[in-house]
Amino acid sequence: MEGVKKNLLGRTKDQLADFIEDIGEPRYRAQQIFDWLYTRGVNDFAAMSNLGKAFREQLARSATIQGIIPVESTFSRQDGTTKFLFELEGGLKVESVLIPPATAFQNGEAGDDDEQTRLTLCVSTQVGCPLDCAFCATGTMGFFRNLTTAEIVDQILQIKRLTGKKITNIVFMGMGEPMLNYDNVMAASEIISTGIGIASKRITVSTAGWPDRIRQMGDEKRRIKLAISLHSAVNETRTGLMPINKKFNLDALMAAVEYYYARTKQRVTYEFIFFDGINDTDREVKALIKLARRVPSKINIIPYHSIAFTRPEGLAASLRPSPRMEERVQELRAHHLTTMVRSSAGEDIAAACGQLAVKALRSTARRRLEVRRNT
Repeated sequence: MEGVKKNLLGRTKDQLADFIEDIGEPRYRAQQIFDWLYTRGVNDFAAMSNLGKAFREQLARSATIQGIIPVESTFSRQDGTTKFLFELEGGLKVESVLIPPATAFQNGEAGDDDEQTRLTLCVSTQVGCPLDCAFCATGTMGFFRNLTTAEIVDQILQIKRLTGKKITNIVFMGMGEPMLNYDNVMAASEIISTGIGIASKRITVSTAGWPDRIRQMGDEKRRIKLAISLHSAVNETRTGLMPINKKFNLDALMAAVEYYYARTKQRVTYEFIFFDGINDTDREVKALIKLARRVPSKINIIPYHSIAFTRPEGLAASLRPSPRMEERVQELRAHHLTTMVRSSAGEDIAAACGQLAVKALRSTARRRLEVRRNT
């Protein structure tokens, strides 16, 4: 529609150049705007001081910088984790979690790895999630829509603005399955690495396992890191925990992982929560050891954040943290597998994926129901 302003937030350098050309300006102007939007985090054309006044006024007439709206933040007094809730256009909400370095791993066990000095931001890529993993609160919301590139990137810009802190690492491990929003996630990664200044090697995309997209990452020689939300190396068990395994079983997933490694030579991370009596048995651990040796990898053991507040049923209702976790971790290490145990960050503020957004969604639903009842 003629006269509708174009949102410049979330556009890559090439996309900005196309817009600039369309309004009759030289393409080099795109680099200037790119730097203002992402490197400096400016969200007002009037503040772009190295642009001429006439050009700034032209931008204000033809474009906008429209991001997400901060709603609330909660700070963990236990470990310094901070959770942020944002509102999107239309009223939907998503969340991000800022994880301080002290909570990265237990007992400083990252060793020579730099993860103990990181300030990591966990970013959402969808509103809700369609995958319905048994241990995840986000899946209980259902799926609403993918986030735009602007909505993904603005989580980082907003939190930098709100905290004044330098974020060193980004993990696409918040609400949603990143591989189901591949184009926007990869565009966001490009902006993060070239504009915001967080190197590709410090960006991780965590997926439940979408083989075609894993292969695509390999073909495109993406330098961002790949993490697989695994949780079992036995098909029957993994299918119970993660229904995606019905569509793409472990054979399909690992064929894609091996293809990715052959194309990129980048180590893969496997994410694993040990559940009591589910995936902590001898059979399960032996299968995990065998799978983890197929390509160079490391294993991140993640603590379980209960989703009891969602009133789960079936297998999800029975999940409990394994009392044998430490024993199993030592066994993995004895087999020369790089294994790290993540700390339980932000448990006192519902910092696990989807918890705050689910509660906000349910609160909104209750208010709407009360309004209908009273009218």
